[in-house]
Amino acid sequence: MAKEITARDEDYSQWYNDIVKKAGLASNSAVRGCMVIKPNGFAIWENMQSQLDKRFKETGHVNASFPLLIPKSFLSKEAEHVEGFAKECAVVTHHRLMNDPNGTGVVVDPSAKLEEELIIRPTSETIIWNTYRDWINSYRDLPLLINQWCNVMRWEMRTRLFLRTSEFLWQEGHTAHASSQEAEEETRMIQDIYAEFAEEYMAMPVIKGVKTANERFAGAIDTYTIEALMQDGKALQAGTSHFLGQNFAKAFDVKFLDENQKSQHVWASSWGVSTRLIGGLIMTHSDDDGLVLPPKLAPLQVVIVPIPKPDPVIDEVAEKIMAALKEKGISVKYDMDKKKRPGFKFAEYEMRGIPVRVGIGKRDLEKGQVEIARRDTKEKSAQPVDGIADYIEQLLEDIQNNLFQRALDFRNERITKVDSMEDFKSVLEEKGGFLSAHWDGTTETEKKIKELTKATIRCIPLDAEVEEGQCVLTGKPSQQRVLFAKAY
Repeated sequence: MAKEITARDEDYSQWYNDIVKKAGLASNSAVRGCMVIKPNGFAIWENMQSQLDKRFKETGHVNASFPLLIPKSFLSKEAEHVEGFAKECAVVTHHRLMNDPNGTGVVVDPSAKLEEELIIRPTSETIIWNTYRDWINSYRDLPLLINQWCNVMRWEMRTRLFLRTSEFLWQEGHTAHASSQEAEEETRMIQDIYAEFAEEYMAMPVIKGVKTANERFAGAIDTYTIEALMQDGKALQAGTSHFLGQNFAKAFDVKFLDENQKSQHVWASSWGVSTRLIGGLIMTHSDDDGLVLPPKLAPLQVVIVPIPKPDPVIDEVAEKIMAALKEKGISVKYDMDKKKRPGFKFAEYEMRGIPVRVGIGKRDLEKGQVEIARRDTKEKSAQPVDGIADYIEQLLEDIQNNLFQRALDFRNERITKVDSMEDFKSVLEEKGGFLSAHWDGTTETEKKIKELTKATIRCIPLDAEVEEGQCVLTGKPSQQRVLFAKAY
């Protein structure tokens, strides 16, 4: 089965597509730019959703659901916001079809034209803030901490499964606060939640930072981001949290009476991560033999394979191991399919990224042991049946930690300081990764560097130290380094 996957060093893009399809994660749909997320891929998303939702609720957020369709006039109320999304919007113009008078099929009924066009949500700030106007009257109504899990539509010309599709699944949080300080604290707290989730569950190291004015969310005062590095040396924006100031509150006239009975506009944040994280998961850990999943997000953590086929003696041992693993909350499957040989099953589960495989054969059982194979390093070992559940529990933790450390080492080896455009270009082409360079702070320089190299400023790291220097392009004074990279 591995031969069906293109090698990473041969064609990284095709390698990625091969894994998405061969591991049964997603496929292209009949609608250009949209995808069908298959059960295996959706199970990963459900695990991500479960962990993030738990963290949101632990910090006081609640879920709600808002309309898919947004009146066009709503998008016009915040100028920067509409400009940022105008070219990506899908527009509904009619509300009815009719039989084609000239033959079979249906056509749009010309008499069913809407008085006002509706936009399929590219993001929900406008429809939500129009709603918040009716929900918020007093400081007693604040803070309002709302999240929704939904799909959105952003028209894309060049698409790639999970990483960039016209329709995708995500969560979007939208909060309202009585003060600027509260809204900013919310924005930073969510960034911390995203970073913790990425590192603890995805085993994907990230850099926390703030976006430049040119890269921030349309309509935001500040955008906080977590940036990850993929195996091909390109960066991936894995999650963003936006401090919106009072922009949307003013656009939709959302006010509250404070404790002194003075009317004020509320302060806002919005934040989100999407199914793009599955693409990040693939490109952080997987190899030329298929998908590699961190145990904490793997829908199936352990698979037991009888060798060469199911047998009453083997079945009894497998059942006992499964019961012991399930008591520990470990997901496990016993593959009793008699139509497939063990070798085929091994390759199939390797392709799907199952973290641990247990092989049970009579010869091993005569010695009181079973064979354990770990997906991350492909190491195999014989382990005693007694205490095997405890061993596997620890092994899953070891795999999780190893995947994170491996990705962290890879990332850290590819953060390079550069002080000239000559070095900037050569490192970008030969090594890739993050380039730590001085920048004069102007959008003009930022755009010029992108034009020359296709690299963008991924973020200004939150932990960046003050360092006197000269801009890598213009030679003008700079107080700190920022991180550049080519990105998805």
